[in-house]
Amino acid sequence: MATAKHYFDDPNKAVLLGLRGVTLTNPSLLFDEKNKIIYRHPSSIASPKNVSVICGGGSGHEPGFSAFVGQGALTACVAGTIFASPSAQQVQACLSQRLPAETEGVVVVVTNYTGDVLNFGMGIEKARAMGKKIEMVVVADDVGVGRAKGGKVGRRGLSGTALVVKICGALAEAGASANDCAKVGRLVVDNLVSVGASLSRVHVPGKPLEEAKYEEERLGPGLVEIGMGIHNEPGCEKVKTDLPGLVKIMLAQLLDQNDKDRAYVKIEKGDDTVLLINNFGGTSNLELSGAVTEIVNQLDRYYGLHPRRIISGTFFGSLNGPGFIISVLKLADTGLGSGKSILELLDAPAEATGWSASVRPETWEKKHGQIEPTDEEGRNDQRSSNLKLDPSVLKSSLRSGLDKLISCEAEVTRYDSIVGDGDCGVGLKRGAQGIIRYLEEDDVTADALSSLSAIANIVESTMDGTSGALYAIFLNALAANFRKQDSAIPTDLTPSMWAHALGESLQALGVYTPAQPGDRTLMDALVPFVETLKATGNTKQAAEAAKRGADNTKGMKASLGRSVYVGGEGHKEVPDPGAYGLSQFLIGLAEAL
Repeated sequence: MATAKHYFDDPNKAVLLGLRGVTLTNPSLLFDEKNKIIYRHPSSIASPKNVSVICGGGSGHEPGFSAFVGQGALTACVAGTIFASPSAQQVQACLSQRLPAETEGVVVVVTNYTGDVLNFGMGIEKARAMGKKIEMVVVADDVGVGRAKGGKVGRRGLSGTALVVKICGALAEAGASANDCAKVGRLVVDNLVSVGASLSRVHVPGKPLEEAKYEEERLGPGLVEIGMGIHNEPGCEKVKTDLPGLVKIMLAQLLDQNDKDRAYVKIEKGDDTVLLINNFGGTSNLELSGAVTEIVNQLDRYYGLHPRRIISGTFFGSLNGPGFIISVLKLADTGLGSGKSILELLDAPAEATGWSASVRPETWEKKHGQIEPTDEEGRNDQRSSNLKLDPSVLKSSLRSGLDKLISCEAEVTRYDSIVGDGDCGVGLKRGAQGIIRYLEEDDVTADALSSLSAIANIVESTMDGTSGALYAIFLNALAANFRKQDSAIPTDLTPSMWAHALGESLQALGVYTPAQPGDRTLMDALVPFVETLKATGNTKQAAEAAKRGADNTKGMKASLGRSVYVGGEGHKEVPDPGAYGLSQFLIGLAEAL
């Protein structure tokens, strides 16, 4: 969905403040506000005779390319307004005023969009008329638009531009000529393919809110658009698929040699490649990383490709677009000798905040063998004890409590949606299902300590969040207290032994949480249960006390937990979800005893 919420209503102000911000995160940069140029401070350029590399285009593609200005990358960048090319006058101002006077040539990197090519071309021709030596590299890496549709315009420029900029910048920093820098830049373009996909087009700050609604309706629910451009251009097709299906389509467009409309670069099994996964700007880091995994797995499975470098992040965005671009670069020989291969130029250091590839080449080249986890990793000590209980009673009582807990998951979730973040019921259900699998599939013995330790492990591995941590601490403390009561001969666990161990475990839990009855937490059910069991030895009475404690949380204002931060009067309507869920489990447990 295209979001219409922005921090800036004025797009021009957003652009100027955004460009100014680049100089605040890299103090070696300067900002020409009139011409919207970010450029290196003369004092930061150690060799002013070196070739200068510039790039530019419309704003909205950050960090591209203003944040690529810096040592080892761009010398300057010219920015337009959002999704609009800078003018020829801006380009000429950059070429004539914002580069070192001693520079022995300029390489201008431009994405293949009509406005960019024309305006940069006009600025270049004016500068050439003044005697400047300038080479132009046009980046056209998109395969979403095939040969038939692209016609004379050709492929659009996408995130592969980041690779071209980095390589040309590193080569210029090494002292190469303008001709060599441009030659290598074009070599990279000739071996580069990219394709994007997005869940929606984006909403531009300052545009009418109706546009966001239109964009949402245009694509339709559940659809993803493949081949979408970086300026909100429609893609080549809309599909309804999951991530693996989407990646499969995208990789086929990039690499299928039988697709004559899109087979721009011949990349075969075993070729050395670089993989770039670029965030459009609105995809979460979690999902982008998951996409990286799927892409790398499919490259191996279907194409026999194992990229020498895998680079992921936001390099060439489209405002807050919920999509990503896959770029594959086939490594070709530059012919410039040692230290100037494409891979070495990519690996070369760059002091530019927009280039976020931070893993050293030595780390990439080192062979890191796989370490297989052992069965014992992450497991608690489950040595046998002489504390005994009836396995059939353990199974039937636990199963009764767990079934009751699972049956009330929807209710717990509803309560937590009102006073929390809505995940309590799911977490409790996940833990309960894990314990049930253990009861059904594992050999549950009469050894109480072994069984309890196994259950503690399951809770640790299946239940997330605060409640999962509290239960895991409590159960591990319970196991430790049982061990203290172990004897030299087989001994049946008695209600008093349970009560003593539970009381000690409650104290241990108090070391890690200040929660007490009255704070509207699971402690409102747990503490009455333990105290009543200690006093009476009667499980049913203890479970009833837990239920009363949970019921009393209705109307109680929270002083701990996420509910503290949730406004409104929801706490007056429902009990604490954690306390309620625990009480239901304990009631089910007691019913079977």
